[in-house]
Amino acid sequence: MGMSTLKLLKYVLFFFNLLFWFCGCCILGFGTYLLVHNNLGVLFHKLPFLTLGNVLIIVGTIVMVVAFLGCMGSIKENKCLLMSFFVLLLIILLAEVILAILLFLYEQKLHNYVADGLNESFQRYYSDNSTRAAWDSIQSFLHCCGVNGTNDWIHGPPASCPQGQQIQGCYTKAQLWFHSNFLYIGIITICVCVIQVLGMSFALTLNCQIDKTSQALGL
Repeated sequence: MGMSTLKLLKYVLFFFNLLFWFCGCCILGFGTYLLVHNNLGVLFHKLPFLTLGNVLIIVGTIVMVVAFLGCMGSIKENKCLLMSFFVLLLIILLAEVILAILLFLYEQKLHNYVADGLNESFQRYYSDNSTRAAWDSIQSFLHCCGVNGTNDWIHGPPASCPQGQQIQGCYTKAQLWFHSNFLYIGIITICVCVIQVLGMSFALTLNCQIDKTSQALGL
């Protein structure tokens, strides 16, 4: 019974992490594509590294490293790799919880920072190509215009702004988009946390099962 349980846990954890390793590869590849082509530009000049391409590269790399440890630790029945996989997942989970708490505590400061950053980058629209690309992408995606509305554009709105008189600003539209999709964002976040907890549970269970099997075989 011990050997069959060990094999089941081993292959479940292996294929579970193999799937996430491929997902990490896709995220990393897409992030690299955005970074090379720089289609979205830089929006917050105080944090020039905070671009969608860079974020996707960091996320994809972390997912690939963690999934690789899970794959190799399970298929090789290596306790060291399994515990490394467990510790990394635990660190990521704790970081997510701390980040959620900080966002809740400093929500107003975050709103002010984003608003100031948008106003600052808005002033660079005609002088910086990267900023122009970022604003054009946001205005086309959210169907908004300027930071607070079309009146922000002294010389008339650019082609990326939608046509109409009652067009909302991008800051307001981004807030509305977030609030309207808050339920889906929450569900996705909970699912990610559940998957992380399951991965940690499988890793610990497999680690304990390896010990029991080794003792049963007299190793």
